[in-house]
Amino acid sequence: MNKYTLSSLLRKIGLIKIADKMMFYVNYIKTYRLRKQFFRENSDVKLPPAYYIYETFGLNYFNFYNGSAAKWLINHFEKYKKLENINILDWGCGSGRVIRHLPSFIDNSCKLYGTDYNQKYINWCNKNIMNVSFSTNKLVPPLSYESNTFDIIYGISVFTHLSKEMHFAWFDELLRVLKPGGIMLFTLQGGSFKGKLAEVEKIKFEKGELVVKSNTKEGHRTFSAFQPVSFVKELVEPNEVLEYIQGDIKNGKPQQDVWIIKKSS
Repeated sequence: MNKYTLSSLLRKIGLIKIADKMMFYVNYIKTYRLRKQFFRENSDVKLPPAYYIYETFGLNYFNFYNGSAAKWLINHFEKYKKLENINILDWGCGSGRVIRHLPSFIDNSCKLYGTDYNQKYINWCNKNIMNVSFSTNKLVPPLSYESNTFDIIYGISVFTHLSKEMHFAWFDELLRVLKPGGIMLFTLQGGSFKGKLAEVEKIKFEKGELVVKSNTKEGHRTFSAFQPVSFVKELVEPNEVLEYIQGDIKNGKPQQDVWIIKKSS
């Protein structure tokens, strides 16, 4: 029995979230030396509790803190926006892995915001990350912001944990708070993730339908959605697709698709 078959079985019997928590403890033990090494080399760095990091990223502290994702985002943003005097929102910011590094790469005239449905993450961010305004949202819209507030919104692997209904509800809400002409970047589980699908799910995916592995809490890492290109185009129309970067497979691991959307005026 391979790991995907086992995962499907655990999901069917309602034990996938419990199994995932057990995997956290296994990984916590395995990464003991690496985590200790991180703090020896970075004694002044504050990191979230280990389980927060695991839930949103994984337990490699060096990769969690290296800031490469923030620089990667900036490289995309600056192709379409002048990064001065603008408002940027990290939707689904988690425990601040990405947004904590953005001030190092942009002009200090920019205002940064982060929001997440997990109150524990936001509490930690408010106490430990400066120069960012954090707030809590619900699993369902709306956000607490006024319409047409943001010049840029990004969501790293957020739609990947939502149902079909919430895809459309949240995309509409993000458009509401995005300024006309503003850009939105999000990452999705596209074609490179088909290896994680059962045969019946692959058929559905190839037909252009959203595939959702549920039977667990929506929004949690164990709730997983896979988005074919045709579904995403339906989701974002009539707004302009500025860029679509298909994810490949690196070192045996699938990489998420990247979509950059411009809000219609």
